[in-house]
Amino acid sequence: MIRKDDSASYAEIGEWAHALAADLWSFPRSLTGIGVRKTLDRLSREIDGLQRYQVPTGYRAFDWAVPNEWNLNRAWIETPDGSVICDTDVHNLHVVGYSVPCDVTLGLAELKPHLYSQPDLADAIPYVTSYYNRDWGFCITENEKRSLGDGRYRAVVDATLEPGHLEYADVVIPGERNDEILFSTYLCHPSMANNELSGLVTVAALARMVAAMPERKYTYRFIFVPETIGALVYLSDHLDHLKRSVMAGFVVTCVGDERARSYMPSRWGNTLADKVALAALEAEGIEFETYTFLERGSDERQFCAPGVDLPFCSVMASKYGTFPEYHTSADDLEFVTPKGLAASFSIYWHVINLLEEGDRPRASVLGEPQLGRRGLYSALSRKGSSASSRLYLNVLAYSDGSMDTGEMSKLFGVSHEDVKAAVAVLRGVELLR
Repeated sequence: MIRKDDSASYAEIGEWAHALAADLWSFPRSLTGIGVRKTLDRLSREIDGLQRYQVPTGYRAFDWAVPNEWNLNRAWIETPDGSVICDTDVHNLHVVGYSVPCDVTLGLAELKPHLYSQPDLADAIPYVTSYYNRDWGFCITENEKRSLGDGRYRAVVDATLEPGHLEYADVVIPGERNDEILFSTYLCHPSMANNELSGLVTVAALARMVAAMPERKYTYRFIFVPETIGALVYLSDHLDHLKRSVMAGFVVTCVGDERARSYMPSRWGNTLADKVALAALEAEGIEFETYTFLERGSDERQFCAPGVDLPFCSVMASKYGTFPEYHTSADDLEFVTPKGLAASFSIYWHVINLLEEGDRPRASVLGEPQLGRRGLYSALSRKGSSASSRLYLNVLAYSDGSMDTGEMSKLFGVSHEDVKAAVAVLRGVELLR
């Protein structure tokens, strides 16, 4: 077990996570297919007890249906002089995700509507998908696109798009209570380090560390799903259980760079997840940007949706969509660093510590109890006589099960240790449960 202030251990975890990200980098991930399976194969070697599941094409998840399975062998364009460009053997992002198989020869004017570039980042390959619309296309740097000359081009997408399965995984690590803390991340983006791999490797590290804890108050659930459709499938299969059991949940994504720290609240902004996330960020003593749920964009959209109503928030490094490298080949293993990963792991590990150490006491009697007959109040009532008992009275006044001891400490302006000691005394005389 690492301590909250053990910087050497955090650095080691950052290095381990970055090395795992490098191992996973080349797998051709998408919503479905061999890239997802290879990723889960690799994670299974790191996480004991990882359970894998699959649902077939057409499987209904609320308003959505699982699409066909897409498997890419290779995609490329042959230029008029015989050169090869947009080769997925060079970079996974060169093909539009879920492109239909094709082998066509056409002129530059006909080809250009199928070419996607990013003018504001002229040397980067953009990430483009067409999951639910049958089309094909290639992603190319803006500079290379501008250099293309007239002539006949051969465009080849050697892939299959046919009924198959969507796959996902989870691991549940039991604690003393059935109440659950859930961490979710996704595994559907090819060769992007911050937007994809940083979340995967951080959740893997958290799962390994939680499993190594000698004892746990809460049960922990870690899930690895394709974004959006995978989260919806998971919810459709587990919603009743999750609504009964999940006390706090976190979407872990974009946690690997060193530029910023960001907080995306739940739809309500005041759940247990929100409170411990903010407490961890403040305790780490770092500046962070607070967004609103109106700026959501990851799987908090599903977990916090009306009718689902799970208490999910997210702590990120640079928030998705805010950094120039987002959804491009510039989101690479140099942009994501061991130090950035270690910093995010530290925050989430602090979250876990706060949850494990926190207590949400509930008063066991109605009205203010009589402390005097329990030796907790002065026998003589006079001006100032309640001062020595004020902490006990304050704890009792806020013990309705909605506030934990850390929040009480902040509200009362006393140390967390003093609040926990007062709770222990009040439990000893059976005034709290």
